[in-house]
Amino acid sequence: MPDPECVAPPAALLSLHHPPELAVIVPTFNERDNVRALTEAVAHALSGTSFEIIFVDDDSSDGTREVLSQIAAERGNIRMIHRIGRRGLSTAVTEGMLSTTAPYVAVIDADMQHDERILPDMLRLLRDGEADLVIGSRYVEGGGIGEWDAKRATVSSTATKLAKLITSADITDPMSGFFAITRPALNGAVRSLSGQGYKILLDIAASTQAPLRIRELPYHFRTRQHGESKLDALIVWEYLLLLVDKLIGHIVPARFVSFMFIGGLGVFVHMGVLGTMGAVGASFLWAQASATIIAMVFNFFVNNTLTYRDRRLKGFVPVTRGLLTFMLVCAVGAFANVGIADYLFSDYHYGWLSAGLAGILVGVVWNYATSSVVTWRSR
Repeated sequence: MPDPECVAPPAALLSLHHPPELAVIVPTFNERDNVRALTEAVAHALSGTSFEIIFVDDDSSDGTREVLSQIAAERGNIRMIHRIGRRGLSTAVTEGMLSTTAPYVAVIDADMQHDERILPDMLRLLRDGEADLVIGSRYVEGGGIGEWDAKRATVSSTATKLAKLITSADITDPMSGFFAITRPALNGAVRSLSGQGYKILLDIAASTQAPLRIRELPYHFRTRQHGESKLDALIVWEYLLLLVDKLIGHIVPARFVSFMFIGGLGVFVHMGVLGTMGAVGASFLWAQASATIIAMVFNFFVNNTLTYRDRRLKGFVPVTRGLLTFMLVCAVGAFANVGIADYLFSDYHYGWLSAGLAGILVGVVWNYATSSVVTWRSR
């Protein structure tokens, strides 16, 4: 019988004595054809480094998780977090970063468009104390945006300029999704993150409690080979909400600002329907009722797409139930609006305008707060 002291400990125990120095966080959604290639590319780039890769998957429907399960079974330093009922790159990256104790954390997209070969240089700068945050930049000398068309380049340039509204950090590429950060720097920002949208780097830069030492390394943005790009018009909206949140989020939630803005659009829809039906000879009562219902339906679907994108209702039954609860909530809000306005006007002698605005405010707050809990409750 072999001497117990001479028996090699299992790999699981060995890993306990060699915790990863670097954790690479990879948010995924329908990236089945990219995750294995990315794993192999990162492993090759970080050869000789103690690292782990943490994939954070937002309930992919294309078999991504099955591929990740196979990779994790083959490699002991691969983990996967499966999120259900939660969506969004920023929150996915945050959960991934908080799930590891590694002293250094890197973030890279799953689509193979970032150049994983600069990861060792990122880690070296952090390890040597030359930086708290190292960013893979497309805009410093030696970098490039690849095959972007003029429209996408313009959008990126505009977003980069707008980023100056919320951070004074000297960053050429605040829209980058490719960076590495030290644990202390992450801890100094994480409790103030908004979690809005896709630009987690900008969120970190705008949320840090102390100025960060920042370095940028050039890389050339690659062309996606597999899967579909997640960039669409809704991402632009989420970026604007991130700016709003960082500018006035401590006073008014960005989601509430979005809700009010869409409510304002609903007023134009209401008046448009009312005017059109009046022009064709409909009675005022019928026109007003129709305009009210159409405006409510408009507000519901636009809020479902924009304001509550991370809680978006899908499927016939959830959408129908959500629409009915939203209309009920808004009906109660309308009664509250009229009741408060009349009370202030009759009993406290407010003017028409001030009483009306007070009623509108009460109605909007009621609609927002109640629909958040009833219609778009967190799952």
